Amino acid sequence: MNFKNIILVLSLLSASLVFAEPAFDGSAVNKSILEQNNTILAIEDVTPLDTQKINPLLIQKEKLEKELSENNIWSKIYSNYHTYKELEKQNTAIDANIKRLKNMKVLTKKQKQQLERDQEIKMTLLGKLQLLKEYEKDPFEKFLTPTAIDTVPKVENPFAVIGALSYREKLQSDIEEYNNRYTSLEYVVEKFKEKQIILQELLNLDPQNKDYIDALKDTEDQIKTFLPVLEIFKTTKNVYSKKIEEIKLNIKNDVQREITRTVTIGAIILFFIFLLFFIKYLVKKYMSEHELFYSINKALNISFVTILILTLLLAYIENVSYLVTILGFASAGIAIAMKDWFMSLMGWVTIVIGGTIHVGDRVKFMRGNIEYIGDIVDISMLRMTMHEDVTLTAYMHNRRAGRIIFIPNNYIFTDMIANYSHAGLKTVWDGIDFMITFDSDIHKAASIAKEITRKYSKGYTDITRKQLNKLRSQYSIKNTNVEPRILTFIEPYGMKISAWYLTNSYATLTLRSTISAEIISRIQSEENIHLAFPTQSIYVDKDVRKPVPDNEDTPVQGTLI
Repeated sequence: MNFKNIILVLSLLSASLVFAEPAFDGSAVNKSILEQNNTILAIEDVTPLDTQKINPLLIQKEKLEKELSENNIWSKIYSNYHTYKELEKQNTAIDANIKRLKNMKVLTKKQKQQLERDQEIKMTLLGKLQLLKEYEKDPFEKFLTPTAIDTVPKVENPFAVIGALSYREKLQSDIEEYNNRYTSLEYVVEKFKEKQIILQELLNLDPQNKDYIDALKDTEDQIKTFLPVLEIFKTTKNVYSKKIEEIKLNIKNDVQREITRTVTIGAIILFFIFLLFFIKYLVKKYMSEHELFYSINKALNISFVTILILTLLLAYIENVSYLVTILGFASAGIAIAMKDWFMSLMGWVTIVIGGTIHVGDRVKFMRGNIEYIGDIVDISMLRMTMHEDVTLTAYMHNRRAGRIIFIPNNYIFTDMIANYSHAGLKTVWDGIDFMITFDSDIHKAASIAKEITRKYSKGYTDITRKQLNKLRSQYSIKNTNVEPRILTFIEPYGMKISAWYLTNSYATLTLRSTISAEIISRIQSEENIHLAFPTQSIYVDKDVRKPVPDNEDTPVQGTLI
């Protein structure tokens, strides 16, 4: 209390003694003095010096309240939770009042109106409580519960690396979002503590201010509510963070292991690719003209694919028996759903293992009533590729040649496929037929045919004889006669001479054409051999019949030559 205040108090006391009535009691004087002291204290509390202390605190308090109210989910949750508890108290009080009124035997008009109002209020309260139902028990539970950790992907192949890295980024995003929640709650608690300190300072300056008292009580309640939540949050965050870090570390190790394995497998595959191209280069350089060039090239491709598949299986199939079991169960369904493909694969296995058909073989394939003759240029797992050649079949029936024909491998089980060059044989029997008249020299004609066919097929005869002698150890071949065969048959218009000889299975028409021309030329040069063919004479306007001998009674009406 300063000097001016002391003078003011003394002046007031003097004035009260001068103007007081003669009769008064002491209690009144004491009361007057107490009121004057309170007035003096009130005047003292609002001195300019105290106002200078309060105003900055109020500004800080207002700033804190603004920060807590803006974009603060925790304060909003607490507000809703507090509202729910207040509504719950009101509902309990309303229930008690309604129960009390209903238990009364006789109600006045005013009590009935009160009961109706209470029931209406209860309905409204129930609606509000239903809206805030999620804040009944633990309003912070869903914010304290971290994001569920999905099944950790297994990094067992190079493609899974991308999924693992993506999953790792997701975990990082989840932990950052959870840490942000914890940081925001920690920030809110610190602000409430700052607000508590400010309110305490305000109450020290103004102890009777009811607003400050209520605000301090509310702040302390909020701090009491949030501190346990913060402790639980901290513990949960530590556990969750450690679990996430463990998963991330495992994923990192798995990714590094998979990358190392992939690089190793890639290096192995690149080595085999380089080796394949190097061997192919040598084969092409030194064996490009050899008949085994295609077979070696194909074998190299198959070997490389086999090594590649085995490398990948051994690297990425950890449980091969499990794979075999799965394939065993699936084979029945595959065989039914993909019957033709499955049979083609079986046909390919039969062709490769049995050796009935090779690339380069000349084959005849019959489908329905159509025949195709050509050379096999490729054998894949599903089909054979044939290049159609100009042959006697193409000349007499198809009138087409040069086509690429695809033969499914399963046709070897259902259709006839003839191999003209199986087991190294390069020759086939071909025959030429021609007709001579009955009065021709049959033996001479047969001798000419045998002489010509022997002349032109001698080289093929010798080759076939050697090859058949080799095949006798593999096949039961009884007739190994390879000399040309001349056969004679009686036909309606003369004698048919059929000359059979061995020729190159890849060029039958060439030798057939040469031999045919030579036989006709030799036959025509012989006077006692005449070619026979169906003829008919028609006489019109002129009698060209031969004169009838004198000893004939009946003339000849017509002659067929």
